[in-house]
Amino acid sequence: MDISVLIPLYNEAESLPSLYEWIVRVLREHQLSYEVLFVNDGSIDESWQVIKRIQAKDENVHGICFRRNYGKSAALHCGFQLVKGDVVITMDADLQDSPDEIPALYKMIKEDGYDLVSGWKQKRYDNKLTKNLPSKLFNATARKVTGINLHDMNCGLKAYRLDVVKNIEVFSEMHRYIPYLAKNAGFTKIGEKVVQHRKRAFGESKFGMSRFVNGYLDLMTLWFLNKFGKQPMHFFGLIGSLMFILGSIAIVVVGAMKLYALSHGVAAMLVGVNPYFHLSILMMILGCMLFLAGFLGELIIRNSSERNTYLIREEI
Repeated sequence: MDISVLIPLYNEAESLPSLYEWIVRVLREHQLSYEVLFVNDGSIDESWQVIKRIQAKDENVHGICFRRNYGKSAALHCGFQLVKGDVVITMDADLQDSPDEIPALYKMIKEDGYDLVSGWKQKRYDNKLTKNLPSKLFNATARKVTGINLHDMNCGLKAYRLDVVKNIEVFSEMHRYIPYLAKNAGFTKIGEKVVQHRKRAFGESKFGMSRFVNGYLDLMTLWFLNKFGKQPMHFFGLIGSLMFILGSIAIVVVGAMKLYALSHGVAAMLVGVNPYFHLSILMMILGCMLFLAGFLGELIIRNSSERNTYLIREEI
């Protein structure tokens, strides 16, 4: 099979028939064998009924219906487990992503050798203040942290080689960082293509400021797990050791100042009521706790069932 088109959706009943017909027309024009997989993320409208009607007339259409809304990452995770095409295309169901882009994305994967190609909606029709500006700030930060030069990392329109989606795990709200997940899994040939962005024809955008804030937190989580997830002692042990050493030096300084005052007959507060003494003790205690946290982290990693899980590209 040439292409699997994976479409996560939530309350998009009005747009589904037009989207399906558009996708199929493009794929048939280019003589590409296909499957279309709709993942209904707990929609409360008629989305699932529409999907069942589409599936009844096209055996290449499949669907998953969640009992409740779990989020886009869950939809992609389940979809990635089921797709079979050599190239996997993900796109949103709101008709803002154009299926006309699919053949070019397919070519970049199959002929140009990319592992993953992300769309770049260079010209957007969203609200400039509430969506475009936060998106630009978010992507600038993501480029700096991940080292992947993409202008629109969270673009829903992407193309993947099949083995990419079979070797990454999309969890929580990490669908925003699939290129980073792919890079961490060893799929480093990541490209970008300028794609069309269309105005939403039906319904309302699910984007909110909470998703913008959570995006930064998720990015920091991914960076930390990638950097120190296998060796937590390198972070907690280092910080803990530094705090313990600084606390020890501070106690020595406080004690030396007290002895100096006593030897010269100068009045000085008791060491036990000196706030710097208590801060020094606190730093030493925190240093020990962080060091122990790193040690416990190492014990947990050592006993993890995935401690020796490695992705093998090829055997001869």
